[in-house]
Amino acid sequence: MTRFFKAVLCLCLFAASLGLSAQTVLRVTTIPEEAATEQMRKFGPLTKYLERTLGTKVDFVPVNDYPAAVEALVNKQVDLVWFGGFTYVQAQIRSGGKIVPIAQREEDTNFRSVFITQTNSGIKTLADLKGKQVSFGSQSSTSGHLMPRSFLLDAGIDPDKDFKRIAYSGAHDATIASVVSGRVDAAALDITVWRKFVAENKVDTSRVDVFYTTPPYFNYNWSVHADMPAAQREKITAALLSLNMNNPEGKEILTLNRATKYIPTKPENYKGLESAGRSAGLIR
Repeated sequence: MTRFFKAVLCLCLFAASLGLSAQTVLRVTTIPEEAATEQMRKFGPLTKYLERTLGTKVDFVPVNDYPAAVEALVNKQVDLVWFGGFTYVQAQIRSGGKIVPIAQREEDTNFRSVFITQTNSGIKTLADLKGKQVSFGSQSSTSGHLMPRSFLLDAGIDPDKDFKRIAYSGAHDATIASVVSGRVDAAALDITVWRKFVAENKVDTSRVDVFYTTPPYFNYNWSVHADMPAAQREKITAALLSLNMNNPEGKEILTLNRATKYIPTKPENYKGLESAGRSAGLIR
């Protein structure tokens, strides 16, 4: 009888341990397009919302650079990632087609980049950038590198041959700072980050301003790994799509994410970015 109860006790403890391990933690990260403190401020309320809505503990796991965000999802070290369009494409290729985009901001269907310069620089057109020092953001950035480079090439300007120097700031806020300080003559970045800086009076547009805005393209999305259970993927997608500006929580999250709402997305939306990446020699 003693052995029997010992066996039962062992089974109970084993079952309890399984139950504890089954309490999943949803690990979320983003490409570090701005400073780490800004990333935490921007996505903190969303993390809390997902935790409450999904009934699951949610951890925000910051990464150091864009490639690290790609590798984190490809290797299933995180479960949900906010990608730029180009980092999504890189992750899709790196994983052999195992990355699933589930939602994007409505703004991402018609996204643009801007080129900025000091207003007294004499730079008025893309052609004026020849012989100048120009900064991009991260090399893996869609709006801070890939698409600006693509539109430069379309205009007959090869950055690697025509610029005096190319700098990579690593993040959009650092890109703005590089122009304000005069370390470079001009730079390209995400239009929504630029608008945020202007709205918050963090940049003086009488000294630094936009001289060129690109044509539109698809950009950012939330992505998961294809191995995530379908039910979990659907719950996360529904939570994102349910955010709206008509309640305080939704308004705070969407405003911080520079969005009006999230909408469904699909892999086909990013085929143009893959083509641009191959044409620009950034995907081989």
